[in-house]
Amino acid sequence: MTESRRLSAFETHSVRMLRFWTVTIQGPAEDIARIMEHVTAVTPLRQGPYDNNAYATAAGTERYRPLDGAAAGAESVVRERPGVVEVSFDLTPDQNILEQVVEAVFQVHSYQEPVIKVQDTLVSRSKGLDDRDNPHRWWNTTGDWKQADG
Repeated sequence: MTESRRLSAFETHSVRMLRFWTVTIQGPAEDIARIMEHVTAVTPLRQGPYDNNAYATAAGTERYRPLDGAAAGAESVVRERPGVVEVSFDLTPDQNILEQVVEAVFQVHSYQEPVIKVQDTLVSRSKGLDDRDNPHRWWNTTGDWKQADG
């Protein structure tokens, strides 16, 4: 059996690849705004000149069956709940912040057993080079998501 290799931080001309913890939470789509409000009260989820950085997937269907001890009581049939998403965000590896985030999520999540996953990852961070003339950047495009000042 070969020894697994741990990813190491590295740099390119434009980007730093740094170690972070990626936190992924599953829950009903209607819970996500409340969960993220409490997460960002613990840490701003900053990335360069942006904060509140997170990603939510499209809704899917969650499967589960309540057993003895479940708040809903034990059931014999597997339930299927549509409208469940995953939201993920990156944290600087800081155990204290992670513990606060996990506790905040647990307190405001609607589930008895919230799904919270933490993975060690490499995440890109721009070196902030001047690329304002890059034709591929959002500010040089006319995408319908670009908002006018005001």
